[in-house]
Amino acid sequence: MILAEDSTLLREGLIRLLAEEGHDVVAAVGTAPELIKATEEHRPDVVVTDVRMPPDHKDDGMRAALEIRERWPEVSVLVLSQYVENRYATELITSTGGKVGYLLKDRVAQVDEFLEALDRVAAGGAAFDPEVVRRLLTRTTHVDPLETLTAREKAVLELMAQGLTNARISAQLHISQSAAEKHINAIFDKLGLSGSTGLSRRVMAVVRYLGS
Repeated sequence: MILAEDSTLLREGLIRLLAEEGHDVVAAVGTAPELIKATEEHRPDVVVTDVRMPPDHKDDGMRAALEIRERWPEVSVLVLSQYVENRYATELITSTGGKVGYLLKDRVAQVDEFLEALDRVAAGGAAFDPEVVRRLLTRTTHVDPLETLTAREKAVLELMAQGLTNARISAQLHISQSAAEKHINAIFDKLGLSGSTGLSRRVMAVVRYLGS
């Protein structure tokens, strides 16, 4: 096993914990480049890495994990993070072949859960923190109403934002005024703008558009 963690205190604590549980830590490194180099040298059965690591202290550890997945697919990877990085978490979760896990660092304090996840990943399975999955599901199931508009409706809304009247919009798009009004009503419906609020639906639609 290779452990990648830039916090010396946490790294040493994890080394001791893993050794006590019978895991052989062949290398413990503090930077993403060292992780890649150590993996190439030792070809471990599993890599445990933090997301934020030197040299950039951003997502270096995660990018190293994805590189390892690509270059050495036989190596299992367990990523630890203090936060959910949506883009990379999604890439890991949707990757094929198992041998991957993503846990929030708070889960490490729950030693039994951490070790169970590690064993599962090392055995070729997958282990994802419930909070990570919940946040990703919340993110992916929320659809921006603006994204539901057709290309024509988006064009109409753009002209509305420019202050054009229905007559000017129909002339600009070479459609009838009734067709323009139909598109505008469809926009109101898709954006959930009712006429019962006392506010101008046209203004509210434009505000939504400009705020996107």
